[in-house]
Amino acid sequence: MTFTHTTFRKAINLFSLACMLAIIPLNAAETNLDKNNLAIEGYDPVSYFSDQPAKGSKAITATHSNATYYFNSEENRDTFVANPEKYIPAYGGWCAWAMLEGDTVPIDPLNYKVIDGKNYLYYKGFWGDTRQKWNEKIEETPEPELVSQANTNWSTL
Repeated sequence: MTFTHTTFRKAINLFSLACMLAIIPLNAAETNLDKNNLAIEGYDPVSYFSDQPAKGSKAITATHSNATYYFNSEENRDTFVANPEKYIPAYGGWCAWAMLEGDTVPIDPLNYKVIDGKNYLYYKGFWGDTRQKWNEKIEETPEPELVSQANTNWSTL
């Protein structure tokens, strides 16, 4: 493929737009949802607790606080419905690392960590792996302190 000046300029403009979108806080939404109000990009929230995150099915759903969740089994859906607060990811499904700064950043639904019975999701992409950064940070700051700081920031959004 030959890059012309116009093609190169378009590529730079797209890259610039992507960078701007990545650094602008997305504080407008309490829960990280797609345009159809789907949470966790369609992953089954209960499946994280068996250490096997799995995509849910459009045929097996539940709604909680205007968010739709997909499940890979009716059993998981019933488990969720009985205690949704246990299975809803921390910080409305936004990145836990970004919450340390009080920002809402999208996540990679397969980049997660269950801490004290709560699912924490993290960004993983072009700008790095924030779960890895979180794990490095707990070498100098106890994890409960990180969670407490993120919780405080979440409560102020």
